[in-house]
Amino acid sequence: MAARRGDNPLDTYLLRVFCLLVTERSVSRTAFKMNQSQPAISAALRRLRDIIGDPLLVREKGGMVPTERAISLLAHAKGALAEIDCMVNAPDSFDPQVSRSEFHIGAPDYLAPVFIGGVVERLRREAPGARLNLHSLDASFDFERSLAEGDLDMVIGNWPEPPDRMHLSVLLEDQIVCLVAATHPLARKGLTLDDYVRARHVVPMPYSINQRGVIDTTLSALRIQRDESVVVQSFSAAPYLLQNTDLVFTTSRHFAEFYCRLLPLAILEAPLEFPPMRFYQLWHERNRHSPSHRWLRRLLTECGNQLASTEPLPQPDS
Repeated sequence: MAARRGDNPLDTYLLRVFCLLVTERSVSRTAFKMNQSQPAISAALRRLRDIIGDPLLVREKGGMVPTERAISLLAHAKGALAEIDCMVNAPDSFDPQVSRSEFHIGAPDYLAPVFIGGVVERLRREAPGARLNLHSLDASFDFERSLAEGDLDMVIGNWPEPPDRMHLSVLLEDQIVCLVAATHPLARKGLTLDDYVRARHVVPMPYSINQRGVIDTTLSALRIQRDESVVVQSFSAAPYLLQNTDLVFTTSRHFAEFYCRLLPLAILEAPLEFPPMRFYQLWHERNRHSPSHRWLRRLLTECGNQLASTEPLPQPDS
């Protein structure tokens, strides 16, 4: 039997358990993420079932699945937690040195590792008690919904036309270059447009199903077709495939420079004028005035500015 409405039996702990159970669809994973025992989460689930008057999670062949009632309540539960967080985190109460805030940032894997490294370095120095969760984005990830429901605090990406339903600011503009093996014949000679067209290329799978990236858009506008000999799912895999091959990888300079420090590779100037690859940070109205979120946005902006001011690696002699 469901509890009476006047009893107000729900608290923030049960709301957090509910949100994680519906999302994870597993008592054990929920217990792990909340640093609780499985019996404690099972007991919380029994209380939630009694309060709401619904099974919430039911067993099926593939495991636990949420009921229709649980799915319909999830957005309300997340909204309630967000409102409570806003009440607790008063505008003048955020101190990064003592904060134990948990931040969730979504970013694609082609974001320069040195940028994320700088963010983590600053976070550990300025907010040692905070926790950072980095979520990998792909073409199927509904990041706008995740921002609206509070699963993500921030999304970083480089859309040719960024979503206009969210708040955004530019983090970094990056030059597009070509990356080849250090032993590639073009590594010393340089790269002409004819060389580029004749070359064999390694390319990533499309990041967005709705928009072409800057590179593909520019090539299409110029009616240039590449020989896409190798297609990879992950940007970070592409540099490793260049070693001892004749492949060319077109990417951003900071991404290329990071891998040039790890692998025997060379950076070549692109033989045509690509627009800069512009990275944005994107957030929802619900976080606009949050003190902790404003601090996070400022930290990301400063890390982007610092990266933009670094000197590029020297180019091979032509």
